[in-house]
Amino acid sequence: MEEAGYLDRLDRLAFFPYSVDAVRLLNRAGFAVVVVTNQAGVARGMFDDAFVTTVHRRIGEVMDAGGARIDGFYHCPHHPDGTVAEYRRACDCRKPQPGLLRQAAADLRLNLLRSVVIGDRWHDLEAGDAVDARGVLVRTGYGRDEEHMPQADVRPAAVVDNLIAATSWILRSC
Repeated sequence: MEEAGYLDRLDRLAFFPYSVDAVRLLNRAGFAVVVVTNQAGVARGMFDDAFVTTVHRRIGEVMDAGGARIDGFYHCPHHPDGTVAEYRRACDCRKPQPGLLRQAAADLRLNLLRSVVIGDRWHDLEAGDAVDARGVLVRTGYGRDEEHMPQADVRPAAVVDNLIAATSWILRSC
């Protein structure tokens, strides 16, 4: 999806024109597609957990309408500096921690060693590294800026322009 900062209204949800196609291609190739996201806006009181669920439902509807499927949605509502007490904490589910990847793997019976994490932030790929998944940095969203600030401990398997290019890389390489 297009970067919207804190997505606090459903009308700000915008898909790249190739997003549904990319997911559908992965589905047809037999890959599970999972969304794993940090949602610090919950901890910061900008929106509630139910809104995140609403956004995920809408993403699923858009995917379904295009013949694509998201197999699971996982989000972390925590942040150590949050203003909402119940969500103000460090946790193992906030990327770069791998807790949500492990949860998705357990729920969906995924082999993380054969998985690929696609993200536009180094912490996305760090979470993947923690479970020995391959990482692909996309230049959309924050990715172009992140690419210019490499982290010595994160080595992506690929750096590509966008999700459809990441999909192409996966289909060729995995």
